[in-house]
Amino acid sequence: MLTAEHPHYKWVALSNTTLGTLLATINSSIVLISLPAIFNGVHLNPLEPGNVSYLLWMLMGYMLVTAVLVVTLGRLGDMYGRVRIYNAGFALFSITSVILALDPFSGGSGALWLIGWRVLQAVGGAMLMANSAAIITDAFPTRQRGMALGVNIVAAIAGSFVGLVLGGALAEWSWRAVFWVNVPIGVIGTVWAYRSLHDTGQRRPARIDWWGNLTFAVGLTAVLAAITYGIQPYGGHSQGWTNPWVLTGLIGGSAVLGLFALIESRVTDPMFPLTLFRNAAFSSGNAASLLGSIARGGLQIMLIIWLQGIWLPLHGYDYAQTPLWAGIYLLPLTIGFLAAGPLAGHLSDKYGARLFAAGGLVVMAVSFAGLLLIPSDFSYWIFALLVFLNGFGGGLFAAPNTALIMSSVPAHLRGAASGMRATFQNAGMVLSIGVFFSLMVAGLASSLPSTMDAGLTAQGVPGPAAHAIAALPPVGTLFAAFLGYNPIQQLLGPHVLGALPAANAHTLTGREFFPHLISGPFHDGLVIVFWLAIAMALVAAAASLAAPKGEKVPHDPVTEQAERTDEFAIAPLSPASRVPERLAAEEA
Repeated sequence: MLTAEHPHYKWVALSNTTLGTLLATINSSIVLISLPAIFNGVHLNPLEPGNVSYLLWMLMGYMLVTAVLVVTLGRLGDMYGRVRIYNAGFALFSITSVILALDPFSGGSGALWLIGWRVLQAVGGAMLMANSAAIITDAFPTRQRGMALGVNIVAAIAGSFVGLVLGGALAEWSWRAVFWVNVPIGVIGTVWAYRSLHDTGQRRPARIDWWGNLTFAVGLTAVLAAITYGIQPYGGHSQGWTNPWVLTGLIGGSAVLGLFALIESRVTDPMFPLTLFRNAAFSSGNAASLLGSIARGGLQIMLIIWLQGIWLPLHGYDYAQTPLWAGIYLLPLTIGFLAAGPLAGHLSDKYGARLFAAGGLVVMAVSFAGLLLIPSDFSYWIFALLVFLNGFGGGLFAAPNTALIMSSVPAHLRGAASGMRATFQNAGMVLSIGVFFSLMVAGLASSLPSTMDAGLTAQGVPGPAAHAIAALPPVGTLFAAFLGYNPIQQLLGPHVLGALPAANAHTLTGREFFPHLISGPFHDGLVIVFWLAIAMALVAAAASLAAPKGEKVPHDPVTEQAERTDEFAIAPLSPASRVPERLAAEEA
């Protein structure tokens, strides 16, 4: 068993925390692409109006919980030991994965089982994400920190891409395998973490900020849940932003978050140290992370809809196969990210993080512009090049941005800072679903009804039936495309279809009619979505450049000496007696 002072310990810490982070973030997207198989597995029709909430909570519940809890769990890591909280997260994640795979129910009860246990699984995931970057920052000296954090953050964001491929492949086999796959990895990681990791950072006794934790959890949950329900139709409108409950959640949640900020400015030991935002590197880095996360999350959703609902069926793939092939065709996105991430982390150690972070976001903006220009039925090689470029830009941004944030905070607040960074990143993913779905629905609402009406009547559907279907809220059509699902047969019903000529009925329920029908309106919505993504990426790039030029750089002996002294102030031996030993270990 390696001690914390062993020269190889830092690599063990990096390996285990990277595995934990990868596992946690894979599970934020693995369900995203497996939803058709999961809903079929529990015998639930996701397109029935009463089941839309199940769909949304399966999508967003995990991300919402991690967004709410990572700051609290990072702060608890500062107080009681980052490794202790991290290890408990690994164990909890593994146990809940088994329970999810053993879902004994079907229908709404089966969906509620999955949603409830996914929420608890998210608590374990939040424990992993909140403390992994802080454990690495403790273990590595400044001159290697950008590289180490780069590997970890690449794993974190790459996990959301890998989950798409893995979910598609496992869903083809069995929907339960989507959860079983976590179990062996989780057990190995848990045992390894308990045997190998040690707390090396500074721990300071403090009281738990109960009022801060409560108001933060209530306020953020209310806002994010309101955004979730704002996507759904209400009172004859295509979306629910006029729903009194949605407005209550948005306004009331914002008010509670304002109360949270007031509490945090007055308590002795805040869970969310607002003084960190006085540091320009910390505040600008988190602003860039939030905007980049929203843009990246929106891209994933739009690409899944594009592939599963339109492009793959038009190119001969059955709807049952589209989740698997959507994951495969998105591999260039993952490859681009993995190609750039570690390299950017290493180079930012030498040349500074600001330009790499900003440059990566500009590359992402260029790729969004390219995707905006190609038709709905694109040539795959052009599409592959553009998504590779997007992943490459994301890789250039991620590691330097994380190093910029984590190197700007004092050692005793690294757990809280890591949790705050993860909160902005995870909240961005939840916000992306609300923002981009809403914009896409707004774009569809302007052109989809007329297109739907004309397409159905051209196939002989009686006018009243065609008008009624065309008047339905476009969110149902959007979810159908998202799930790789042809809803025409369900919408028309056997009575209307049975009255049509056999050739027309076959065309309406075939593989190509629905994708052809929605491709034009979908592209109209895509224009709005990608223009917003471009704007977000460019604003985030400007925020990255706003970080001070005097950021920490490698081989800064004064800074490194101060950090070593700060870390070893809690050790049984005196700082003076431990520094030479530590220096020798780091040189090795």
